[in-house]
Amino acid sequence: MTAAAPAVLKFGGSSFAEPAAYGELARALSARLDAERRPLAVVVSAMPGETELLRERLHEVDPHPSDDRVAGLLTLADTVSAHLLAAALHHLGRTATVLAGHQAGLTTDETFMWARLGHIAPEPLRQALTGHQVVVVPGGQAADGRGRPTWLGKNSSDLSAVAVAVAVGAGHCEIHSDVAGIYSSDPNKVTGTRLLARVSYSDAAAMSRQGAKVLHHRAVRLAEQHGIALVCRHNKAPFTPGTVIGTGDPADAVVLNLRSLVLGYPDHAAADRAHHAFRGDGLDTVRLDDSPRVALIGGYVDHEESQRRHGLVPGHLAGIPVTEIRNGRTTLHVAADEDAAVRLAQKLHDDLPSPATAPPTV
Repeated sequence: MTAAAPAVLKFGGSSFAEPAAYGELARALSARLDAERRPLAVVVSAMPGETELLRERLHEVDPHPSDDRVAGLLTLADTVSAHLLAAALHHLGRTATVLAGHQAGLTTDETFMWARLGHIAPEPLRQALTGHQVVVVPGGQAADGRGRPTWLGKNSSDLSAVAVAVAVGAGHCEIHSDVAGIYSSDPNKVTGTRLLARVSYSDAAAMSRQGAKVLHHRAVRLAEQHGIALVCRHNKAPFTPGTVIGTGDPADAVVLNLRSLVLGYPDHAAADRAHHAFRGDGLDTVRLDDSPRVALIGGYVDHEESQRRHGLVPGHLAGIPVTEIRNGRTTLHVAADEDAAVRLAQKLHDDLPSPATAPPTV
């Protein structure tokens, strides 16, 4: 082992579309070990569909499971992925180990779902890296102060990766996914989108909070606090870099996420109570100031159960949010339904100015 800081890499679930992908990635990581002569800390997500399968099984047993059961079960999908990659590395003769959330030194509050990261202890990861060429960490996992499993939320493997980078003293963190970086809008729904070469920490966090399928906003804020550049790369060889998140000028974008929704309430007081309750559950929400409405961002939320548990007046579906980000300012619009949301996003994107582009630098 050398004294060089370990490289920190994250691979999302789309990297593992089939079991053979673990062997392919292991070979790429092995080549990188030979080229760079430094250890690797690799954060991985579950194979596509595995988390949802566990969720379905849990709800078959208990339609309204407790949060500790959900956190304890759903995170197992990422653990399986980590062990499969470690096995593929071992098959190539590489030394690899897995540190699950309760072993990696990541401590949260006692909220089992959408837990908030409170403390990062560097010793477990650094010690593991002294004895292994690769340490694999399942994404989204942590533990509370009593050692109970907690879940950092949907798409929180990014947050895990940045926390690992903080722990091992890395200057940047590579985020690998099925797209090379951040686009000006969802390229699957909106035409004419463009890859953004550089995005500021603040704009990346704003896009995430509004539901963009980009890095977890808590990951972006943690990276900013510690001066860690986030390098977005494609998850297949040659792992082309696309967007660098760090310091930079504001980026213009339109955020469309059809899993997000807006709930309407009978008055502002009821909307305030719902917003407070959702936030207390760790959910990403936006309170619309002009009316008694609350936007729930990103989906994967049982809002009916959350409202029932808190004794709230149930909100009615009031539309789909579409968010425009211009010159660092965020404006949330509400469309009536999914078709209207796509049309609105296209119009807003067509009206964005065309910025000068530059290749990303690391």
